[in-house]
Amino acid sequence: MAAPAEPAQPTGRTDRAEPAGRAALLVERRSIDFVPDAERHGTAFSQFTLWLGANLQITAVVTGALAVVFGGDAFWSLIGLVAGNLVGGAVMALHSAQGPRLGLPQMISSRAQFGVKGAVVPLLLVIVMYVGFFASGTVLAGQAVGELTHLGETPGIVIFALVTAVTATVGYRVIHTLGRVASVVCALAFVYLGIRLLGRIDLTAVLHDRAFHLPMFLLAMSLSASWQLAFGPYVADYSRYLPRTTSAGATFWWTLGGSALGSQWSMTFGVLVAATAGGAFLDDQVGYVVGLGGTGLIASFLYFTIALGKLTINVLNTYGGFMSMVTGIGGFRGHRTVGQRARALYIGAIMLAGTAVALAGKDSFLTSFKDFLLFLLTFFTPWSAINLVDYYLISRERYDVPALFDTAGRYGAWRWDALCVYAAGVLAQLPFLATSFYTGPLVAPLGGADISWIVGLAVPAALYFVLARRNRNRNTGGTPTVDGAAAPYREPHGCP
Repeated sequence: MAAPAEPAQPTGRTDRAEPAGRAALLVERRSIDFVPDAERHGTAFSQFTLWLGANLQITAVVTGALAVVFGGDAFWSLIGLVAGNLVGGAVMALHSAQGPRLGLPQMISSRAQFGVKGAVVPLLLVIVMYVGFFASGTVLAGQAVGELTHLGETPGIVIFALVTAVTATVGYRVIHTLGRVASVVCALAFVYLGIRLLGRIDLTAVLHDRAFHLPMFLLAMSLSASWQLAFGPYVADYSRYLPRTTSAGATFWWTLGGSALGSQWSMTFGVLVAATAGGAFLDDQVGYVVGLGGTGLIASFLYFTIALGKLTINVLNTYGGFMSMVTGIGGFRGHRTVGQRARALYIGAIMLAGTAVALAGKDSFLTSFKDFLLFLLTFFTPWSAINLVDYYLISRERYDVPALFDTAGRYGAWRWDALCVYAAGVLAQLPFLATSFYTGPLVAPLGGADISWIVGLAVPAALYFVLARRNRNRNTGGTPTVDGAAAPYREPHGCP
């Protein structure tokens, strides 16, 4: 992927210009507002360490295990998981490449497609996603914290949730620091666990059954693709501080590399464990993984590693939930900035909701989590398709930044045409969807295969492209000049 031509520098005066020293503070001051060039920092490699650390964790292990638990063989499950991680990861990484270019959180850019207020429709579902992932991660991390502190599972869940909320409140810099630490610590732990596992099993026997079953292959692919696509609504939040000169190609490849490698590593471990451990793993996922490593100090280290890996991803979910809530509410109230007290309140609300769901659903985790992943896929593939088609093919990587905060601007308050395409993308998937609570009429003719996510990418992408081409001038970034080039970005009024 070639790096795009760089837009001109933003012009205009901000109303909260900070002293140079403030940019180096640990506690983040910005939220959904534009990040000026003076505050940009880091390199694209930071995306690799962040997403590697976020994916080397116990929930990704469970996701891989589900491919076997629900009927797949190890060999084709592994290949299906690889395919899903690469396809879903590529879509997710295309979102990440928007961050340095725009200097804005991911869901703010959705206003260009759905309108300043209309973006709240996918945002509501995004918030549900964050709460769900917070809850599922807290269940497993709470078990680890409970064992590590000898306080039990429920206190462990509460302690972990509090630590997550505090870390997310500090913001961007500590999130990337956490990702760097987790990428090293968790990688070492997974290498050790992998050696221990391979010493116990006959890998040749595990991979011996190679009979291909399309429905099980597509289930594995759907599980890993949904895992990757679920990062799409917030991935640019963690690349938006990169310098504007950062190559789009570098951002794409480092993000894809870290996310696909970390998730496939964890999911491969999960497949092998589920294929050999049977009920021992299903009854106690955390306990089995730690028991595989050993006892005493080693067990304590592994409990700590599980908690650290889950802390990394849960902080991303909490921070992303905060961004989404502010984006949604700000679209109606005209807010561009959020104070530290309001920030803490938003994050606290996400923590309380996620903790409540975790405590209520901890006893039926595996089945609930599989259905949750497929449910998410139904609603986020159309959003990804619309966002990427608009950004790369229609707007050609240029948005009128001030208009993203102005209901009277070129993007308007509600883009009903785009919302109808989004609804059509969701509905088009229903005949192909297979979950425990609903199975579409076209699943059986396909041998039980779930291809809803493929339909959910293709249908809205095609519909939106045709629709948006008719209104292309409204969606191009900046104000066109006489020679047809885009004018420089203008920083939104009131943006610090």
